[in-house]
Amino acid sequence: MSRIGKKSIILPPGIQSHIKESYITITGPKGTLSYNLSEMINIQNENNQLQLSLIKTNKESKALYGLSRTIINNMVIGVSKGFEKKLEIRGVGYRCQMNNNNLILNIGYSHPVIIEPPKDISIEVEDNINIIVSGINKEQVGQIAAKIRSTRPPEPYKEKGIRYSGEIIRKKVGKAGK
Repeated sequence: MSRIGKKSIILPPGIQSHIKESYITITGPKGTLSYNLSEMINIQNENNQLQLSLIKTNKESKALYGLSRTIINNMVIGVSKGFEKKLEIRGVGYRCQMNNNNLILNIGYSHPVIIEPPKDISIEVEDNINIIVSGINKEQVGQIAAKIRSTRPPEPYKEKGIRYSGEIIRKKVGKAGK
């Protein structure tokens, strides 16, 4: 049985939850998120605490139990505080800039790479080499950050490319000369 699913989710002040059958909507100062629970999981709101419980006990429901609790907890954190991922660009001549709402990356290709964020995600550029992706949906923030990183992932020989802030890339030794 999942130990994560048993924990209750405490709603901070200013956060409302609306439960209609298996559909939950969380509203807060940053926005609104919703999620459709499985029919095998029941959710109740008691004294500003959300508690999940299993209706059926089988392998699939046990797997969804902890997952559902984590997704709902991330929704509560997202509408109250929000999420952000920071990326760094390293390499001679590599830089980025914002044009309207689009991110333009000049990262060693013959053409600039243009990334359009979804409407809920905001991208900021600092010093032409630091990128901050922020939003209320943790999954979308991580997906856009991974998409930006995948345009030029860090390579282990010269350590050039786009990496997450704080990510450690182990440098490999190049070819040994005679």
